[in-house]
Amino acid sequence: MAKDTDSYPLRLRGELSKPPSPALWLVKIILIIPHIFVLVFLCVAFVVVTIIAFFAILFTGKYPRTLFDFNVGVMRWSWRVGFYSFEALATDEYPPFSLEPNDDYPADLDVDYPENLTSWLVLFKWFLAIPHFAVLAFLVGGGLHTAGFPDGSLLTVLVIIAAFILLFTGKYPPDIFKLVMGINRWAYRVGAYVALMTDEYPPFRLWDDR
Repeated sequence: MAKDTDSYPLRLRGELSKPPSPALWLVKIILIIPHIFVLVFLCVAFVVVTIIAFFAILFTGKYPRTLFDFNVGVMRWSWRVGFYSFEALATDEYPPFSLEPNDDYPADLDVDYPENLTSWLVLFKWFLAIPHFAVLAFLVGGGLHTAGFPDGSLLTVLVIIAAFILLFTGKYPPDIFKLVMGINRWAYRVGAYVALMTDEYPPFRLWDDR
């Protein structure tokens, strides 16, 4: 199991409760196509909602709760698909078509709702996140995430290494899983910050366990 243990507003859960099938990952990129189709539209909506939230926060200092919950749901859906596919390859349980939290699924994501946000800070969050972008360009590639599709990033390299070890040994190396979770945690926290969902600056770290 890997999950957040500190107080950052975004919490990422991923449980390696049992080794995934040694060979199912070979076809997961095909199996997630229905999810990718839906996520394309959800991600467009995510951007539109973030733009609306930008003006709401700028003028009122509040992120409308309904819009906030929707965007958290989109991130949650994306993470589940990624956990199943090439952001982790850590479960064979097919992700649900849902924006809602689900304690029964081995991966989940949640973000604490901020009662108040600093209105002027929305003008600078993308700029303030540039140091993170520089690190994440190496860790997860050019975009923060690609909903489970492999690329040339360190994250994908680690997941592919784990996949071949799984193929030949039937075991997912726990140290690789911990590193994969750390990279994903970092990326999703930065994603929440630049999506205006928190004023708390993301930490520069992979681990939260003390």
